[in-house]
This record gives sequence, C-alpha cells and structure tokens, in this order.
Amino acid sequence: MVAKIVVVGGGAGGLPLVTKLGRSLGKPGKAEITLVDSGASHIWKPRFHEVATGAIDSDLDAVDYRAHAYQNHYHFAMGRVIGLDREHKELILDEIVGPSGREVLPERRISYDYLVIAVGSLGNDFNTLGVREHCLFLDTRVQADRFHERFLNHCMTANFNNSALSIAIVGGGATGVELAAEIHHAVALLKLYGHEQLDRSRLQVHVIEAGPRILPALKEEIATAAQTELEKMGVKVHTNTKVKAADASGFVTSDDSRIDADILVWAAGIKAPDILSTLELDANRINQLVVNEQLQTADPAVFAIGDCCACELSPGKNIPPRAQSAQQMAMHMAANLKRTLAGQPLQAFKYRDHGSLVSLSKYSALGNLMGGVRGGNFFIEGWLARMMYISLYRLHQAAIYGWTRTLMLLLAGRFNRLLRPRLKLH
Repeated sequence: MVAKIVVVGGGAGGLPLVTKLGRSLGKPGKAEITLVDSGASHIWKPRFHEVATGAIDSDLDAVDYRAHAYQNHYHFAMGRVIGLDREHKELILDEIVGPSGREVLPERRISYDYLVIAVGSLGNDFNTLGVREHCLFLDTRVQADRFHERFLNHCMTANFNNSALSIAIVGGGATGVELAAEIHHAVALLKLYGHEQLDRSRLQVHVIEAGPRILPALKEEIATAAQTELEKMGVKVHTNTKVKAADASGFVTSDDSRIDADILVWAAGIKAPDILSTLELDANRINQLVVNEQLQTADPAVFAIGDCCACELSPGKNIPPRAQSAQQMAMHMAANLKRTLAGQPLQAFKYRDHGSLVSLSKYSALGNLMGGVRGGNFFIEGWLARMMYISLYRLHQAAIYGWTRTLMLLLAGRFNRLLRPRLKLH
C-alpha cells in the first residue's frame, strides 16, 4: 500500500509542496498525493492588491489546480474542510452547491496517512463594529475581484460626475501600503482609457495604522522611506489612529473623529481560519495550529505550514507569516515526508530570513536583504528593489512550473503587453 499524503490549501506553501511531492513521489508511484482547496485555481496572494486594481488579469495569471495536478502527478479535490476524523484519519469536506442551489457534490471524506494543513490566513477584524458589513477584504481572489468591480464602478461615477473618489485602507502593513500605491497607478492609467475627467488630484487614499508607523514588521528606515513615497503620491497616512467602528460612509476612530470614504478596505492583522480551532489540536488565540520544530501538530500524523501555523523562532516569537516562510516550510516538509516514507527521522525546520521587499507599483520599491552578502542587512530601493520584488514571483512560478515554463510565461506576458490594455478594464 502506498502512503496517502493530503495537503489542504493550494497557496504559497501548499501548491509548491504538492508540486514537489507529485514529481518526486507521485510520478514513481511511491505515494498518492492529493491537494484539497475550496477554489479551482491559485493566484499568489502577495499579488492580490494587483488583481484588485486590475494591474494583473486574474484569469491570465491563475494556476488551474486540475490542469496543474495532471501535469505534476497529484490529485485535486475541491471542497471546504468542515472537520477532521483523526481516529480514522479522514478529512471531512462540505458539500458543494451550485448557483441554482442544486447539490453538485455531497459531503465527502478523504483518507490520509499524513496530513499537511496549509490554509494560510485571513484578515482579522478584531470584532470591530461594522467592519464585516461595510469593508472589503483581500484574502481571496473572489474578494480581490469584488474590489476591482467596485473600484471600476466608483471610477466611472467619479468621471461622469467630475467628482472626487476616496478610498480608506485600515492597516499599514505591506498589503495596505502596496494597495494604496497601486490605486494611484490605476487611476493614472484609467485616464488614458476614456476617464478623461478622472484625475489623481481628485483621488484621496487614506492609509490608517493603529501603531506609530506603517510597515511595523520592517525596519524603521524602510517604513520612513515608504511613507515619504506615499505622501509624494498624495496618499494621506494616519498613524497612531485606532478604528473603533465602520459604517456605510467611513470609519470612526477611537477619538470619535471620522475618516469618510467611498470604498472601505480592511487589511489590519491576520488570523487563521476558524475551522482550525475546532480540530481538537493545539491552537493559539488567532487559530494558528501550534507545531514543533518538525512542523508537527499535537497529532504526529498532522503537520501545518505557512501562515496557519505557530512555529517558535525564538522564545516568545514565532516565525513571521510571510510568503517566504511558507515556501521554505514547503520545501522542508517535502524533504521530511520523503524521510518518513524511507523510515528516517524528521529534521527540524530552520527559518532563514532573506529580507523583505515592498512594491509601490511602478513608482518604486524598497526593502532590505539579509544574510546573502557577507551576512549583512542591506537597505535597497528604486530599480534594484523593484527587480528583486519581481524576481520573488518568478521564483514562485519556477517552484510550481519549472524554469522552462516560467521563461515561456515571461515571454507570453511580454507579448500580452502589446496586445492587451495596461489595465484590466472589466
């Protein structure tokens, strides 16, 4: 009997993991690999802000799980996890219901010998009044597409009425900062595509951060440089500003002042999906599964990687929830599963911080690189930082496609620039 390895979540960690396992274990028949995801396709989450503004076309950049599974020797099962039967080693998936309300697939069970949970994270609204009802999130492709539709509609209205457009983003982390810059770039491009009355001077973007500075997870010099660039664009940055409520017209801050806007976005904080807290495995206050240094949960047959796991980096500090963390864990997990099947002991995961980069659309990029050159920590910005930022996505593509297909995709993208508008307009 070949071992059954099931991976839940086809994101920055899960998809490279099943790709690696499919090629090394699935193809020679050493294991049966299955990917489970609630969606049908993958887009690299760090690019959701570009999907939201139309900077990239989600239809062209998406990875179809079924096609990718066929090409890389694993199976794909669509469905949302609703439970885990650890005694019988079965994952329970909810029924799938079509738009008409008719059942497409019933509730199902998928058996496993080893289970890897890689479901990522969601925005944490901290139970703030009105946020769920009135704010947009950027946790999924569906949500990014929803922002794109609303953004285009508001732009059309502003152009027709020759009026202003305001967008307020709560959260001064990478998502909020990058989205603010992309919005400005998108509005500049829309002026070229029939929105003659829409001008960046009529655009007001607010970035609202509860802490003393934006990009709190990065070095202060990066945060300062990013804020300077945003303010040059016209973005209004509000630091030390806590939001206590949201309504249809904007946000209410802790001092009862208001920041009104046409579109409200919540990009503050993360938590793992609520389902993880119901699996009878150790989980922290934000639903992350607590894992040991081998990335094992309290159940030795169940592992967790990426944003949905809490793995201690140092006393009182966990490995940061970043795409690079998920990718490193994925490669380590693949090697450890191979060791397990060969009867060898698991090895501890060691996180290597390669630095952080933030993209400010076409205007700039900045960040720091660590460890690679003489063990130092180097601040970079401008063209070099932009190229490094783009290379991260190419490395992700290489992990799931291989370098040959990645180069072909790069060339295809160049040709598409000649044939398609510079912004998705629908």
